[in-house]
Amino acid sequence: MATRTLRAAGLLDVDTGEIIRPGILRIEDDRIVGVGGAVEGEVVDLGDLVLLPGLMDMEVNLLMGGRGETGLASSVTDDPALRVLRAVGNARRTLRAGFTTVRNLGLFVKTGGYLLDVALGKAIDAGWIDGPRIVPAGHAITPTGGHLDPTMFAAFAPDVLHLTIEEGIANGVDEVRKAVRYQIKHGAQLIKICVSGGVMSLTGAPGAQHYSDEELRAIVDEAHRRGLRVAAHTHGADAVKHAVAAGIDCIEHGFLIDDEAIALMVEHGTWLVPTTRLADAMDVSKADPALQAKAAEMFPKARTSVLAAYRAGVKIAVGTDAPAIPHGRNADELVALVERGMTPLDVLRAATVHGAELIGVTDRGRLAEGQLADIIGVPGDPLGDITHTRNVQFVMKGGKIHVHN
Repeated sequence: MATRTLRAAGLLDVDTGEIIRPGILRIEDDRIVGVGGAVEGEVVDLGDLVLLPGLMDMEVNLLMGGRGETGLASSVTDDPALRVLRAVGNARRTLRAGFTTVRNLGLFVKTGGYLLDVALGKAIDAGWIDGPRIVPAGHAITPTGGHLDPTMFAAFAPDVLHLTIEEGIANGVDEVRKAVRYQIKHGAQLIKICVSGGVMSLTGAPGAQHYSDEELRAIVDEAHRRGLRVAAHTHGADAVKHAVAAGIDCIEHGFLIDDEAIALMVEHGTWLVPTTRLADAMDVSKADPALQAKAAEMFPKARTSVLAAYRAGVKIAVGTDAPAIPHGRNADELVALVERGMTPLDVLRAATVHGAELIGVTDRGRLAEGQLADIIGVPGDPLGDITHTRNVQFVMKGGKIHVHN
């Protein structure tokens, strides 16, 4: 079991919030076995870089976006094989940007019931392709006409792009239970649902609650009994309150949350993945006028709601909603969170140890003995300038070097 030593200018201790200088990490196989002290075995000299734990993105969809996708047309033209092949590039770009763990939050396309993100994650774990560790959700679960029912994104005829319960379109308690069970059977490690509308839903208010309280409780019951957590696309304040009361573990986006919803999230320990960069970066200039109007209403609120949640003590993890932010540009979310008012240290915690806590693991998120050797290097102190995370010069995942500039 040969030892390798990474030697850099410094490394971040995310618990103390200090940059330890110099940065010395000893690696054996896929683990960190020593921090600081002696240099042993093969030395990987990283010069002036500062080492960080591998970053985590808690809201991506690697099966969407990327080169060659044609937006809504791809929903009816791309078969599952093509989607997975395109996702290979998206996964590689995400890893090379320094994100070594992601949650893939829900397919909402025709796949015949196949959970493509599960397959993609298995291929990465087997070493066939390069990419981050994936926590897959399978198909996003939504009611007929709800957000992420693909027919909500265009005026499709009733017989176009019909999705089954297995593919996530589920109504009533019996169907939502069946949909959850199907995702779990085929490898989902968490459940993604839609509790409210969204910016890109053609009909209805973006904050309106879609699932009934009874349906929400059934989904949570099915998932929690099997040890899985539930992430919920939710914007409206009232919808957030009902989701939290039903036991939802994590609110995605939450652009329209108010003080009452925030207080309830703090009380219940509910997570928030704010995806706030969308408010600056998402191009809706060619979207339907109704969607542009929704964006004009919601995006300004998204810029302030995350700061209110942060100040109140809501638990926050980093998520981008890529490809709404292009794959490989995930660090833009870290920059946006600092611009909103979070400290760089708290943002880095949200992208490391908080991400690990959200997915229920203890083997990553820190540069410490016994942790997975998921390590990145940036060309400066990110506590002083968070934009250094946009310029990752070194990426190691599980002891394997993927980037060494």
